[in-house]
Amino acid sequence: MNVKRTFGTILTILGIVGLIYAGYSFVSQSVQTRELLVIGIIGIIFFFSGIGLVKNTRDAE
Repeated sequence: MNVKRTFGTILTILGIVGLIYAGYSFVSQSVQTRELLVIGIIGIIFFFSGIGLVKNTRDAE
């Protein structure tokens, strides 16, 4: 498996976890707005950069 594809998968999973945590915290109102915004933005960045790495990396044969 390609290293870039593996790193992209890890980034995507971290982004999903960050977005789920931000959504759960928003619903339960357990954290401050600034922390929620930072976690959400970092989750979005990780998610889309991971998807981009996985999509744009070709398999080596």
